[in-house]
Amino acid sequence: MAKSTSLYCRLVEGKELPAKDVSGSSDPYCVVKVDNEVVARTATVWRSLNPFWGEEFTLRLPSGFHSLTIYVLDEDTIGHDDVIGKVSLSRQQISAQLRGIDSWLSLVPVHPDQEVQGEIHLEVKMPEQGHPRMLRCHLIAARDLAPRDPSGTSDPFVRVSCCGHTQETTVIKKTRFPHWDEVLQFELAEDEPGDSMLSVEVWDWDIVGKNDFLGQVKVPLDASGPMEGWFQLLPFPSSSEEPGGQLGSLRLTVRLLEDRVLPQHCYQPLIQLLAEPLRSPGQPAASTALAVLEEVTSGDSRQDVATKLVKVFLAQGLAVPFLDYVITRELTRTTDPNTLFRSNSLASKSVEQFLKAVGLPYLHAVLKPVVNRIFEEKKYVELDPCKMELSRGRRISFKGSLSEAQVRESSLELLQGYLGDMVDAIVGSVDKCPLLMRVAFKQLRRRVEERFPSPQHEEVQYIAISGFLFLRFFAPAVLTPKLFGLREQHAEPRTGRTLLLLAKALQSIGNLGLQPGKEPWMAPLNTVLLPSITRVRAFLDSLIEVDSTQATAGERMVSVAPFSPSATIKEGFLHAREAEEPSLLPRFAFKKRYFWLSAQALSYSKSPECQEHSCIPVGHIRAVERVDEGTFPQPHVMQVVAQDGTGQLRTTYIQCKNAPELWQWLWALRQASSANGAMLPTCHPGTFRAARWTCCLQPTRAAPGCSRTHSAVALDEWTDPMDPAAAAQSLYGHLQRAGTRLWEVVAEPEGSVAVQSPELKLGGRKAEGRHGGPGCVGSAALMCTHTDAHTGTWTRALHAHLHTCAYAHLHTCTRRLVAHAQLHACPVYMHKHAHMCTPMHAHTRTCEPCFLHQGTANPHGRTHTRPHPSAALTHAPSRVHANARTDTRVGAHSHAHDPSLH
Repeated sequence: MAKSTSLYCRLVEGKELPAKDVSGSSDPYCVVKVDNEVVARTATVWRSLNPFWGEEFTLRLPSGFHSLTIYVLDEDTIGHDDVIGKVSLSRQQISAQLRGIDSWLSLVPVHPDQEVQGEIHLEVKMPEQGHPRMLRCHLIAARDLAPRDPSGTSDPFVRVSCCGHTQETTVIKKTRFPHWDEVLQFELAEDEPGDSMLSVEVWDWDIVGKNDFLGQVKVPLDASGPMEGWFQLLPFPSSSEEPGGQLGSLRLTVRLLEDRVLPQHCYQPLIQLLAEPLRSPGQPAASTALAVLEEVTSGDSRQDVATKLVKVFLAQGLAVPFLDYVITRELTRTTDPNTLFRSNSLASKSVEQFLKAVGLPYLHAVLKPVVNRIFEEKKYVELDPCKMELSRGRRISFKGSLSEAQVRESSLELLQGYLGDMVDAIVGSVDKCPLLMRVAFKQLRRRVEERFPSPQHEEVQYIAISGFLFLRFFAPAVLTPKLFGLREQHAEPRTGRTLLLLAKALQSIGNLGLQPGKEPWMAPLNTVLLPSITRVRAFLDSLIEVDSTQATAGERMVSVAPFSPSATIKEGFLHAREAEEPSLLPRFAFKKRYFWLSAQALSYSKSPECQEHSCIPVGHIRAVERVDEGTFPQPHVMQVVAQDGTGQLRTTYIQCKNAPELWQWLWALRQASSANGAMLPTCHPGTFRAARWTCCLQPTRAAPGCSRTHSAVALDEWTDPMDPAAAAQSLYGHLQRAGTRLWEVVAEPEGSVAVQSPELKLGGRKAEGRHGGPGCVGSAALMCTHTDAHTGTWTRALHAHLHTCAYAHLHTCTRRLVAHAQLHACPVYMHKHAHMCTPMHAHTRTCEPCFLHQGTANPHGRTHTRPHPSAALTHAPSRVHANARTDTRVGAHSHAHDPSLH
């Protein structure tokens, strides 16, 4: 069992940022840090004081992280980037909001004395007796210090103060990983107070100007015995409250999710339960687990539920049946075809996430050539007379500024060319479209025809498909190509306006012209839009021409392939060199290679078609880290440390084109190797050159690493293989957190009389959920005997399935989930699968007791005795049977048996 901590962070937009460039504007971007480790970076929005990023990240974090900090910077072509401000959130601030943080937060200034990082290794010995009493402070080393010099390093020394005396170590030049190994001694007075402190400050020495502060540690002198270890460097305490609002604001969405995830096979019963209506479509729709999950899912969590369900069913080969199920339910509730799939329902979100999971390569193949041309040409395009800038025409005129008619004519010509190329690429892409998407669209059209068979609703059959394909896939990708991986950077304002106009045109095509645009100045494009609509209809007809044999093969092969171990997670051209390769010209030591990363290996060769390639098995990777800037003439270098067949460690240096690409490869490699058990705790962020390490200046190649590795943080992306266990645990958490709403759905089926939720007495007190009511799926299962038979079926099945396979693991998991909701009710033991447990007395069975302690053994060394199903049991769930053992000890709970579950 592993504890999973994930942080969802969406950087939406900025507002009223200060101008940092001479042009009166800024080029802002954001950097996300978790405990001083950079984990994400947005693209740059050029020339804007109110930037929109819209980028979101889901980070897998170590359970003990402390803070999240987001820096806003202004990118400069020459020199260092300017820091605009930051937003800092502690773990306590994030976890205090049950639904997360979603608001505007003011940026605060960034002071160098507050921006410290790294650790210092020291030993302090305090003599208890003797005269004079000498305090001994052994300064050993420091690591990961902040770079304060333009070279990307520092010149650190330590200043130690005690009892009014100050001493300093020697200065170690040009390193962030200094080794001093010096002992400083202080004589203590006899009447020295017990609350005195030893102050250890690390500084960067500068030959010109004042020294730069790198961090400090305060050591109390009243500690008993010697102290030795690595201590985190802290900033100077802030003297006053930071002023907010003067540097602008940042709109954020941050949510912290913590779960305990069991081995994958333990969740298979839950996945099978969710898949029952897909494998057996005949059962009533309202009685299925998927139906109730849809009912209790709120708007805030609907996208997350849709994401998890789509990926789970893709891995199971049931993506199309799942979409068919939610679409059918959506159609049943729809009476007006004009509003079909217009809301953010579970069906709409699921299809949208399905297109992102399956169709991104298809999207890139269709739109990327045209989008790249628009970015490269940077033409001025505008049709709105209110926004035209006549002095910024497409060409220089010696007769002065262009007229409004000339700008409109040139813009219309460019837009017609771009739009025509896009439409040509789309309508000619039938063979490129993934088979699984075509099968899903065919099923969607069939369901719409069944729901609206009237000839007057013939257009709905096309709009249902084009609404997803154009309005929710093609148009958003054209509007924000960075968010769909079509470009590495956001568009400049001029290019962004062109993309906006093209996205509006694609929306009109997706609506098949039935909903005319609100802007009359878009009317000149009708000469291109109307013929395109006819071509799109024919394209949609060809798209769904898939026979049943192809449909079956597509569901079996296409859906499983992206999640198989041999599937490519990431690929592309990079530059690489081996650490042991001798080179007289380091600048040319990196060679261009094409890389593939799968769950099995990192492979690279001279070209994608080359048959000969080198391979690093993922299981042999021991560290994936960034290399300090300045180590090589080339920037954006990372290293992959792997163990070869002889047990020796080999380092491969890989250079990326830019910082975003570097972080993407770091995340992908760290996630692929996250299950490796022999990862290195430290490594060298430099290289061994001229008989010493460039980072810590150690003279031996075999010297231990001077920097900690950072393999605990990984980024979840759509291209990553989904962890089925984490997805299933997340879905179970959504059901568990449904609380009172879940009971209302279960207890009040359509056509039945509403009943009040029974009270379950546990050790003399009523079990209340965190949000009121039962608050847990398990409790609803215990109570479903009072509900409609069909509605109660799935809750009993859920409870049964959760205790069928690997009972010990699932029992512990369920108890911890219940403990999270403060519902101390032990689930019912499933005697139906008695062969999985140790045989006991004919009338009793012993199982592992349930404890709220996380990851601890039974502190009492006892077992719980449960009555045999043949024993007489009360049917009233509101009280515990007299024969059921009641124990009020912490960690022990009452057990009431429901005979309907046996």
